[in-house]
Amino acid sequence: MSYIAPLKDMGFVMNELAGLAALSALPGCEDATPETAEAVLEENAKFCAEVVAPLNWEGDLHPSSWKEGVVTTTKGFKEAFKAFGEAGWQGVQHPVEFGGQGLPKLLATPCIEMLNSANLSFALCPLLTDGAIEALMTAGTPVQKDLYLAKLISGQWTGTMNLTEPQAGSDLALVRTRAVPEGDGTFRIFGTKIYITYGEHDMAENIVHLVLARTPNAPEGVKGISLFVVPKFLVNADGSMGARNDVHCVSIEHKLGIKASPTAVLQFGDHGGAIGTLVGEENRGLEYMFIMMNAARFAVGMQGIAVAERAYQKAVQYAKDRVQSRDLAGSAGPVSIIHHPDVRRMLMSMRAQTEAARALSYVTAAAHDAGHHHPDEATRKANAAFYDFMVPIVKGWSTELSIDVASNGVQVHGGMGFIEETGAAQYYRDARILTIYEGTTAIQANDLVGRKTMRDGGALARHIIAEVRKTEAELAQSSQADLKAIHRHLVAASSALEQVVEYVAANGKSDIKAVFAGSVPYLKLAGIVFGGWQMARAALVAERKLEAKEGDAGFYQAKLGTARFFADHYLSQAGAFRSAIVEGSAGVMALAVEQF
Repeated sequence: MSYIAPLKDMGFVMNELAGLAALSALPGCEDATPETAEAVLEENAKFCAEVVAPLNWEGDLHPSSWKEGVVTTTKGFKEAFKAFGEAGWQGVQHPVEFGGQGLPKLLATPCIEMLNSANLSFALCPLLTDGAIEALMTAGTPVQKDLYLAKLISGQWTGTMNLTEPQAGSDLALVRTRAVPEGDGTFRIFGTKIYITYGEHDMAENIVHLVLARTPNAPEGVKGISLFVVPKFLVNADGSMGARNDVHCVSIEHKLGIKASPTAVLQFGDHGGAIGTLVGEENRGLEYMFIMMNAARFAVGMQGIAVAERAYQKAVQYAKDRVQSRDLAGSAGPVSIIHHPDVRRMLMSMRAQTEAARALSYVTAAAHDAGHHHPDEATRKANAAFYDFMVPIVKGWSTELSIDVASNGVQVHGGMGFIEETGAAQYYRDARILTIYEGTTAIQANDLVGRKTMRDGGALARHIIAEVRKTEAELAQSSQADLKAIHRHLVAASSALEQVVEYVAANGKSDIKAVFAGSVPYLKLAGIVFGGWQMARAALVAERKLEAKEGDAGFYQAKLGTARFFADHYLSQAGAFRSAIVEGSAGVMALAVEQF
């Protein structure tokens, strides 16, 4: 099937919920007007639909291949990536001084979504390059910035993150890769890195590896990790490419999904040592790598929304076409399955979760922009704090629901969903990695509990809940039936979340295992409540537009109905989550290890 970008919903969220007009008034964001945004999104949608989406199925059937250290990507990927770079899409949110477009994250976010909806495997290469750009922008030396940024932003070169090793997965304290100083400012890198997305490929002239390693006298644990730039081809002082560096791909993985994306095992230093240069200061590598990871975590959240959208579109198309059984209300003959209530329930579930996650992520992106560009320091700090709080939720909740949405997509297809030829199964398989890489859902939940809630005693969480209460007050003034129902559910859900925040803040030090036993349910509860908050805001806008007879009545009626469904079917789950978190730890820890 073809991919049709949901431009109307994207525009609605950007303008009505994320405040694009106000954002474009901030210093440095003047070019991001609603008119510019519309033009950029339309062009990006066209590129994704015509150039990238047709390669998605092909990449699943004919994945990247490895032979004698050389990785060949799916036919068509190389040409599509060249066109992607030449059109400027890699540089949408990156600085103009290095060849980017300098547009806000809010405008780049729907572009990221569309690219991932079109082809998740293809989109991973730009995603990792964005992370490398962020890290070098923040911590790179002037020389490193001059040598690498323009080429990365143009798409001539691509970037990677090298964290994981065979013995060091989520626990980076176990990293063993060595960096031996040469005395001239360079280091020789020795070690093995695994799970390196696009660690080797044929789509760009050079690959810029950002690598975690230890210098000889580094302290133990995470405090002794440094970050290095290790290019596939060495780069001369004038920016030209030099000799092949001593980093080689010894294999690529065979995976459940995202098959066209080469996941490499990289060997550094088998022939004397790979040459690298230090990024920032020694022993601060993990701090710098988190810059990449935070950018990547938000982008992976967008991947969840993207694959959910694609699975939803596929399911709707099939449900409208597939004729099976009579209408329950009576009909002369069989009808398309979209007339059957349970199919409608599944489609509404897919649609509502996707729209809620999209709304929350775009609002989060706008906070990132305000956190960087707002002239008032207090406002900058408040928005930056909101963004940091929401990143693990955007990543964790959006990816978890993408599996549910893609699974429902298979179910809508019935037996044909289990057959590869329909394409529904690919979205299910592709989605499964999203809750794992760039930090599992449990790691996102640990971040939400530890850094984002316990550290300040729940102060920021309470502040955000207070913002939800303002929306509840608006809903309370309406007599419209859908808004009244949304109000009832949102009040109960935000109260449940508030009780959980108090529980976490009160018990985090005294009973830490009990608190962390409920960390993932806490993350999911936060996603449901804050996603439901954005859907409630959307419903208020839709109702105002309908009353004023402005715009597309069908769109606003659908928005109102979808928000009502989310409240009835998802906000209503908040009480159960609250009980599982506050009262459920005893069961989690009930069995001794030997009883499993």
